[in-house]
Amino acid sequence: MSYIEESLSKGEQIYRLFPHHWMVKVAIVIHFTLGVVTLGIWLIPAIVIWLGWRNTEQGVTNKRVIYKHGIIARKTDEMRLSSIESIIIKQSIIGRILGYGTVVVTGRGAGDVVVRWMNDPMSVKRDIESADYVEPEAA
Repeated sequence: MSYIEESLSKGEQIYRLFPHHWMVKVAIVIHFTLGVVTLGIWLIPAIVIWLGWRNTEQGVTNKRVIYKHGIIARKTDEMRLSSIESIIIKQSIIGRILGYGTVVVTGRGAGDVVVRWMNDPMSVKRDIESADYVEPEAA
């Protein structure tokens, strides 16, 4: 079970999970190729990069935006939908051509949630803005 599924609160539902762009897989293949060419010297960094990619989750629920990464230690960045002030898209020229970019969700009080190597960052922005916010139940 994924972190996002495990961390759902009462009444919370996953709206969308965001996959990385295919360029991430190309970078991983390049690192493993370097591992073969360097007779295994580059193999450990390649495995670390691959594990980092495999252990990254990003998505939006009807209550919050979530970004989780980490191989052994876990780091999560989460922001309630009600706290979002703006969603910024950053794309390089190559990112525009190939369709990937970074999405930065800024909000009140808390730090930013930054998700990198997003496939079609404009649709990620639309999905976050379209996620239905459900008021938390009063205690």
